[in-house]
Amino acid sequence: MKITEIVLTPIAFRDPPLLNSAGVHEPWALRTIVEVHTDEGISGLGETYGDLGHLERSRSVVDSLIGLDVFALNEMHARVAAALGGEAGPDKHGLTGKITAESTVDRVYSPFEVACLDIQGKALGRPVSDLLGGAVRSSVPYSAYLFYKWDGHPGAEPDEWGEAVDPAGIVAQASRMISRYGFGSIKLKGGVFPPEQEIEAIRALREAFPDHPLRLDPNAAWSVETSLRVAAELDGVLEYLEDPTSEISGMAEVAAKAPMPLATNMCVVAFEHLKPSVEQDAVQVLLSDHHYWGGLQRSRQLGMICQTFGIGLSMHSNSHLGISLAAMTHLAAATPNLNYACDTHYPWNAADEVVEPGVLSFVDGAVPVPTTPGLGVSLDRDALARLAENYVRCGITARDDTGYMQKFDPSYERKRPRW
Repeated sequence: MKITEIVLTPIAFRDPPLLNSAGVHEPWALRTIVEVHTDEGISGLGETYGDLGHLERSRSVVDSLIGLDVFALNEMHARVAAALGGEAGPDKHGLTGKITAESTVDRVYSPFEVACLDIQGKALGRPVSDLLGGAVRSSVPYSAYLFYKWDGHPGAEPDEWGEAVDPAGIVAQASRMISRYGFGSIKLKGGVFPPEQEIEAIRALREAFPDHPLRLDPNAAWSVETSLRVAAELDGVLEYLEDPTSEISGMAEVAAKAPMPLATNMCVVAFEHLKPSVEQDAVQVLLSDHHYWGGLQRSRQLGMICQTFGIGLSMHSNSHLGISLAAMTHLAAATPNLNYACDTHYPWNAADEVVEPGVLSFVDGAVPVPTTPGLGVSLDRDALARLAENYVRCGITARDDTGYMQKFDPSYERKRPRW
């Protein structure tokens, strides 16, 4: 079954003013929808980043993939690497760690692999989870992903979630999200306010939700010393502490004394980072992400490595829509040692969905695994056209949380560590 055409469609969808250690989300999030077509009339879907640099790198490999068999995924990875020629794509916002030439190949390859697995599943009449070894769970738990946020983008009407800049606002946000989706665990994106304020927010969440596992992620906004102080303050409160400080060496220094596990999606983001991390025992929980670990099959390999070295496994998220959610769910369903609820931004972005409704839903905080062939989702063509028009009109070509923040606070600077 040969690839005859690949269509890349950049899109933009509405994003709330979510705060993080790099600044604040702009009004539009960017993604790219990938469609792979074959000579047997079966097509598959992938979803990836939408920043212009990544889009151009993805476009640059398309010609080399035409004519390739959709089952020849090793060859596909090699062709992507050859077409990129050692180029490394930068991460302007700095929230997903250092991107190397090797990890750039994995990021570009990933949506094409997902689309080919979608095609394989449709051809075989089996869900993608079966192609990954079979589902070991019928639904995948996700966590409530909380953010400090403004009530709306400056100059715009307040959004439905409202303001959350203090513990009361964070608890109210959690209550609304859990009431709507039924999430059984909670993650707070930190690194926004001084650590004492974020400790207070975590304690308020513990009081309001005594049985929910809690996580805090300041995106490396703290020094080693601050990280250890916060870890001691939250002993017995956090399920894990995510990326309190930067680099494998810094995380190892914190991990040696912290009373809870440390997690990351910033200092271990490529296979080449695993050896030094394991040697230094820097990370006890790894947040995988098929968008930058090279797709679903390579992410399953990552899961086996984590199992070998006794590293816990969860799943990272950034702003995404339903194709990604379906892929994440199939992967998580077929990963036996994924022992923590996954992250997802989906509740923040679901109003602008690009797939046809009725397939993906949250039931008691978990997404039932699609059982129809392939990913189990299909494009809403009208929605795709509308979101593609958003991309043309919005004027944003690359995510820039820091630059957007500086429009309203010219003195703001991205700084790590900040505290």
